Amino acid sequence: MIKENYNVIGVMSGTSLDGVDLAHIEFTVIGKIWHFNIKETQTVPYNSEWVTLLKNAISLSKTDLERLDQTYTQLLASIIKNFISSNKLSEIDAVCSHGHTVLHQPHKGITLQIGNLKEIAHLIGQDVVCDFRIDDVKLGGQGAPLVPIGDKILFSQYDYCMNLGGFSNISYSHNNVQVAYDISAVNTILNHYANQLGLSYDDKGGIAKRAKVNDELLTELNNLEYYKKNYPKSLGFEFVKEIALPLIEKYNSTTEDKIATFTKHIAIQIANALPNKEGSILITGGGAYNTFLIEEIKRLVPKLKIVIPDSETIEFKEALIFGLLGVLKLRDEINVLKSVTGASMDHSSGKIYKK
Repeated sequence: MIKENYNVIGVMSGTSLDGVDLAHIEFTVIGKIWHFNIKETQTVPYNSEWVTLLKNAISLSKTDLERLDQTYTQLLASIIKNFISSNKLSEIDAVCSHGHTVLHQPHKGITLQIGNLKEIAHLIGQDVVCDFRIDDVKLGGQGAPLVPIGDKILFSQYDYCMNLGGFSNISYSHNNVQVAYDISAVNTILNHYANQLGLSYDDKGGIAKRAKVNDELLTELNNLEYYKKNYPKSLGFEFVKEIALPLIEKYNSTTEDKIATFTKHIAIQIANALPNKEGSILITGGGAYNTFLIEEIKRLVPKLKIVIPDSETIEFKEALIFGLLGVLKLRDEINVLKSVTGASMDHSSGKIYKK
């Protein structure tokens, strides 16, 4: 489907479990120059039952995972249908949906995003482009991160693009080759401990700012094996459940001090990830609202210009870029870069389901 204008919906559910992000986007491409206009947006939060289901999905049997996939596909379809209906959207080229990651073990050739079953196209009555990660894993890649090609196409004016969501990830161009990888866990850990205090998250990093850093725990976190690996590399909830949380729980610190320590850890790993500590960095994702975390990053890299964009870009950049990935798939153009994922070749990933 090669044309100059595309009218799509980008749909994203991240590991922070905030909910389903939906963005109605208009793309225009003239030559090789892309422009976008984010129009209607919405985040539909998960209820407590769904948060628990998705958080524990990693431990389910194959049969239970298949059942969850069916149920989640129906939930996602109803959310998308309501978004289309309430905003009176029409003439949609495609719904471009990431689904929700429940398993990510690329070293075993495994990645699973639920909500990508074929029937979703019939349920919402729209063409759907989805399941973007599995092809890359089959080609020997990490299946992640996928956003960097969008950074390259839509946000090339910045030296770095970083998302602070369930995990932090970064992308940048090095010798005209796009480089990207997951840095560390972020809200998957911070929200876990905020939940123990009866809160959804650490608002603006206020808890971390008031609490005390456990230096011994911080040192052990910074010495985790993952940080010594070269890219391409990626993280899944397995890292949080099997490595990060058990390590933190070895220490008899208060919940507040654990939040403070991990916030400091995030900032240190971000500073370590930057090959050049100067230039400009665009920060998006829910962590962009954590002002204390941003202050800690600034303190560690004072010569770096940190750009926090408008709220729509902060909250819906990933939905925007999955919209772009879907359009590139419709055009049969490359939407995953081997330099980022470690796959054997650049490729056009994803499945197209007709309504």
